Amino acid sequence: MSYSVVVVDDHFLLSQAIGGLVQDFENFRVLYLCKNGRELLDNFENPQKIPDLVLMDIKMPILNGIETTEILKKQFPNVKVLALSIEEDEYTILKMLRAGACGYLMKDTKKDILEEALLQVMENGRYYTNTVSQILVDSLEKEIDTELKEKEIEFIKLACTDMNYKEIADKMCCSYKTVEGYRDSVHKKLKIKNRIGLVLFAIHHNLFTP
Repeated sequence: MSYSVVVVDDHFLLSQAIGGLVQDFENFRVLYLCKNGRELLDNFENPQKIPDLVLMDIKMPILNGIETTEILKKQFPNVKVLALSIEEDEYTILKMLRAGACGYLMKDTKKDILEEALLQVMENGRYYTNTVSQILVDSLEKEIDTELKEKEIEFIKLACTDMNYKEIADKMCCSYKTVEGYRDSVHKKLKIKNRIGLVLFAIHHNLFTP
């Protein structure tokens, strides 16, 4: 199986070098190179120029990598995007992944890692380095911490004990019905169905130590 790839980077010599590397990989062939997102989208007007995967730089003139990826995910959802950039700040990485990129690599990535990433994206839909995985986990935890209200976090901690809901209500100085409301809200936000799921969440997020 041979996968087609397009390299998008505004630095021509670097783009050529990356294209040369990919062309040497057993399962990949480079269709063409582009210097920005606009040029890529113009090429996509010809169905024969739509690749399986785009190796996308971030900072480019006219149309940058994040904007281009957002357009691709809406108009060409079957095309995979793997970011290849020098940008290593958490904000840029998260923004690119949320735009629809299937992975994020730095430009100093070793040849064998690049080949592995390309294969993983095509065969499994994504490739995350340990660094990127940790950034995603940290981001999720921040979102959860922001989403949960103070009283809901207090309820989660108490629900991890052997107290029943009546005792939790007494401890929180509120009604049984209010506690049920906290329970339903927390279950919905965390997408869990029972108290066991709540305990597992609390342990993972350091809200409870068994």
